Amino acid sequence: MIEKVLLQFWRHGRFALVLFVACAGSVWAQADHALGVPSTSPVRVVATFSILADMVREVGGEQITLTTIVGRNGDAHTFEPTPRDARALAHAQMLVRNGLGFEGWLPRLVQASGFDGLDVVAATGVQALRLGEDTAHHDGNLDPHAWQDLSNGVVYVRNIAHGLAEVDPGHAQQYWQRAQAYIARLQAEDRAVRDRLAKIPAAQRVMMTSHEAFGYFGHAYGIRLISIVGISSEAEPTARTIASLIDQIRTEHIHALFLENAANPKLMQRIAQETGVRMGGMLYADALDAPEREAGTYLGMFRWNMQQLLATFSP
Repeated sequence: MIEKVLLQFWRHGRFALVLFVACAGSVWAQADHALGVPSTSPVRVVATFSILADMVREVGGEQITLTTIVGRNGDAHTFEPTPRDARALAHAQMLVRNGLGFEGWLPRLVQASGFDGLDVVAATGVQALRLGEDTAHHDGNLDPHAWQDLSNGVVYVRNIAHGLAEVDPGHAQQYWQRAQAYIARLQAEDRAVRDRLAKIPAAQRVMMTSHEAFGYFGHAYGIRLISIVGISSEAEPTARTIASLIDQIRTEHIHALFLENAANPKLMQRIAQETGVRMGGMLYADALDAPEREAGTYLGMFRWNMQQLLATFSP
């Protein structure tokens, strides 16, 4: 009888000890977070598309593990989330999204995943353009492609650094050091872009692209934009719109047409054939290229796009 009592006490006592240690571990972890003690495990971050992911990677460094929902050369306009995306978001401590209506599929994904981490809207604080300002559309919707202005890229990086420092205060200094170094590179590239474009006469700074993703680029750097379709790459232009664009190309002596990496090339190729205007180089608007390619980073994308534009702006 005594042996049974002792055995039960040992079992219950051992369970209580394990429970105490587990609870204490949770309390200690919360205390470490509050006191800014560095975490021993990487912060789990999900970025909605490849351009944001590159910024997050620059700031987060080795202190994060990163999952990208819409990958390189992917089209965020036509994207459909998968159960794998929901699982990744369910385990994430931080979500980084563009905002401004860019990720129309994201609210459903967040709800399905039960995500309860920190939601960082990278575009918070930018001066948003509306379609109709420096564009051919007048529907009043916000243009979400704010990253196409490098000064907005600086705002994105600061918001990302704020988010990481909040989730992982123990490594806040490292996040801000990397962010400041990255911001200096973005600002240097911004100055270089402006210097190069200043040498091109304004009348020659005209670009036609497959969809309206360069509004911030044109607004920031003094380039007039013409797009075949609207803000979404899913849109299909009417025959009247195509005829009007062809007339405009001939009247304004546009030298080249630019295709975007995530767009369907058939329509642009048709217009090029009918007008005799050559196709310029590939531009990157909503997604990065493969990591080993020149446009495989946010800064590399800017440099690549500028090379293609400068090669065609002069007659």
